[in-house]
Amino acid sequence: MGRLGVPGGAPGSDTLGPVTATDSGSSATPASPAPEAPAVDAEASAAAQQGFSRSIVISGIRCVLTYVILPFVTPLIGLAPGVGPSIGLVVGTVAIAANVFSIRRFWKADHHWKKPITVLHVSVIVLLSILLYLDITALLG
Repeated sequence: MGRLGVPGGAPGSDTLGPVTATDSGSSATPASPAPEAPAVDAEASAAAQQGFSRSIVISGIRCVLTYVILPFVTPLIGLAPGVGPSIGLVVGTVAIAANVFSIRRFWKADHHWKKPITVLHVSVIVLLSILLYLDITALLG
């Protein structure tokens, strides 16, 4: 038994820790601290979401260039067929950097969506890395 005859004290001790009295003052109960919500900076959270949007847009632009504009539009306007991998290499690198930047912003802001967003970004980075590899191999011949 702990102090005041209330069971549950730490083994080998006679104390329970903080004790508060009820309104009637007749019994004592352990005080439970109120859980504190993590402080989230609204400005940092908004910046993280904006960075996410930007990185996804850049990745989308890279995909549109790779699968729509470069294979179909550039031959129609007379550009050389080998220009696609060069442009893809540059845009892919920028897209990967934007995704990494967005991951860092979400974690720095301690955003509640940081883990799912990280999984999404890493997936996009893996796909962009495969495209970069294909562009490099196309450039090297």
